[in-house]
Amino acid sequence: MNGTETIAEAGSYSYTSPMTATLIGYARCSTDRQYLAAQRQALAALRQGDTLVVPKLDRLARSVPDVRAIADQLQERGVKLALGRALYDPDDPMGKMFFNILATFAEFEADLIRMRTREGMAIARAKGKLRGKQPKLSDRQQRELCRMHATGEYSISDLAEIFSVSRPTVYRTLNRCHSP
Repeated sequence: MNGTETIAEAGSYSYTSPMTATLIGYARCSTDRQYLAAQRQALAALRQGDTLVVPKLDRLARSVPDVRAIADQLQERGVKLALGRALYDPDDPMGKMFFNILATFAEFEADLIRMRTREGMAIARAKGKLRGKQPKLSDRQQRELCRMHATGEYSISDLAEIFSVSRPTVYRTLNRCHSP
């Protein structure tokens, strides 16, 4: 690649071509607890004449209204949007319709994946195969940790070091010892 390449944040990159416009790419991780704030922050780096490149439309936003809002915001700022290698033209009626259809299918696909995941987890839970994260300490170690703490001779930091666990793990273990 000619030009300069910089890493702005995890998942984001920008590439300055020999011309003045910049291609900026963004790819997000899929989690239920993810918010659009980080994506909107990445959009702040875009300037008029730049092109935002996303590999697939569902990497840009989670829902049709969100993707429409982002596309509109980009258009207002004079920023082009490329989906993979195809450049989206919001002024072309066919391009606009195709974009909305892609956004609808991307949202539908994400909903199906979430539904299948929940169903799979429910089936695994019913079969007893989904038990959650296992405790870092065995029952015997937990009892010993609680006994040692009760003597008053060991601090939380001491217990964390002795049992090779974090302080929050010690606190959670002590809470379990004291709850009925």
